[in-house]
Amino acid sequence: MPRDPRVLLFVGIKNAVVALDEKTGDEVWRTEVRPAGLVYVVWDGTSLYAASGGEVWRVNPESGAFIWHNELKGLGRGLMSLVSSRAPGQQSNLQAIAAIQAAQRAAAASG
Repeated sequence: MPRDPRVLLFVGIKNAVVALDEKTGDEVWRTEVRPAGLVYVVWDGTSLYAASGGEVWRVNPESGAFIWHNELKGLGRGLMSLVSSRAPGQQSNLQAIAAIQAAQRAAAASG
């Protein structure tokens, strides 16, 4: 019988992103980000993002390693919000809009 994949709960707290095992509550990994008090996390079904102190990181959800980091230079260190254009299990809104626009261009060109 195949084993259920581990489900993780991602927590942003103080200056860290922490992954907890959903079934046991055990800590799986911990990654430190810029110390700024609040750490915002977003999981879009594929990617994990963290934001703190005016900076954004893409984090590997399995290991906690950074995939990339953007300091958002010149934008300050205030409160942040994060939203992904990708809905879990669906193509991103941007991809859908691009497909609609391409279809409209093709229809206009052919007729």
